[in-house]
Amino acid sequence: MSKALEGVRICDMTHVQSGPSCTQILAWLGADVIKVELPGRGDITRGQLRDLPDADSLYFTMLNCNKRSITLNLRAEAGKAIFTRLLETSDILVENFGPGALARQGFPWERLQEINPRLICASIKGFGPGPFADFKAYEPIAQAMGGAMSTTGFPDGPPLVTGAQIGDSGTGIHAVAGILAALYQRTHSGRGQRVEVAMQDAVLNLCRVKLRDQQRLAHGPLQEYPNEAFGHAVPRAGNASGGGHPGGAFRCDPGGANDYVYIIVQAQVWPALARLIGRLDWAESPYYATPEARLPHLKAIFQAIERWTQTLPKSEVMARLNAVDVPCGPVLDMHDLLNDEGMNARGMVVEVPHPQRGSFRTISSPLQLSDSPTEVSGAPLLGEHTDQVLAELMGYGPDELARLRDEGVI
Repeated sequence: MSKALEGVRICDMTHVQSGPSCTQILAWLGADVIKVELPGRGDITRGQLRDLPDADSLYFTMLNCNKRSITLNLRAEAGKAIFTRLLETSDILVENFGPGALARQGFPWERLQEINPRLICASIKGFGPGPFADFKAYEPIAQAMGGAMSTTGFPDGPPLVTGAQIGDSGTGIHAVAGILAALYQRTHSGRGQRVEVAMQDAVLNLCRVKLRDQQRLAHGPLQEYPNEAFGHAVPRAGNASGGGHPGGAFRCDPGGANDYVYIIVQAQVWPALARLIGRLDWAESPYYATPEARLPHLKAIFQAIERWTQTLPKSEVMARLNAVDVPCGPVLDMHDLLNDEGMNARGMVVEVPHPQRGSFRTISSPLQLSDSPTEVSGAPLLGEHTDQVLAELMGYGPDELARLRDEGVI
């Protein structure tokens, strides 16, 4: 069965997380992703946070599956020539260097268009045009400047970053969408174009409901929030959902760090929930009959729910709530998810062979296509496919490859 992006070639000039997370999705969708790395070092994450000596780190392997790796020194004229030939045969170039880095190496957008007018050039940066354009950005910085930190945490605590990598991998997913849109448009226009995604912008996009609430705040306090006081900006509200239905995280037995279930007090299931926690009087009382009527009583309602959840393990709480159609979910930690039978059975958590590590476990593609199933293969060793790619795409023979290697070009 063919892959959705079979026949699409990507020149992957990315490193660390935002770029590799993007190109890995494209590789899972079937594109031939050729990762271009510096000879002798490669992507810096190969050596970061190593758990095994002399083996590529999990940081690298979990972001670079299904790719081919070549090493190429773009400071050498021969390296520039090889890179030019690679671009001639590529559909997409993806890079997340600092602003202007590719241009300083002799490949500004105008030159890329000359080399290949059909080439799509996707760039991931920290910030868009403006006063911060040349500033460096990392995951926490993107969260800080995209609005996520100011709205994450409890009212009496400091701003917090989320565990989910919404700045890096979140931006990578946004870049995937832009690339696929440009690829589709090319089928009509015949021309490539630039795709630019900024980490700050992607984080803000993921915070759109908070931006919604910022505008609602101009008309008075946000009743769905548990906060007692409101200032000029949307506050941190702990685990409150802040949506149309109130919700919270409730402690379960035996009271461990992640023994919690998140429960949504949905309007249509309120009577069933009230009965389940032993409050038949609330189920039938007109003072609790509507969401608006319940708002002044939320603290008491949440206390009653938690008295009930604390008597049961989170798996049992989930089972009983789902039996009466109450939206809920247990807090699953990384150990839970890595060993979850369902995740493993349906291939969302997979074990992948690796020549240095023996094998490693990783996440498969969250994008599931019925006619293009994902098969996860291991991340490449540094320069593992240099000879193969240069011979296949450019016709280099063994003697030429040996010379280029001696000269430090590859």
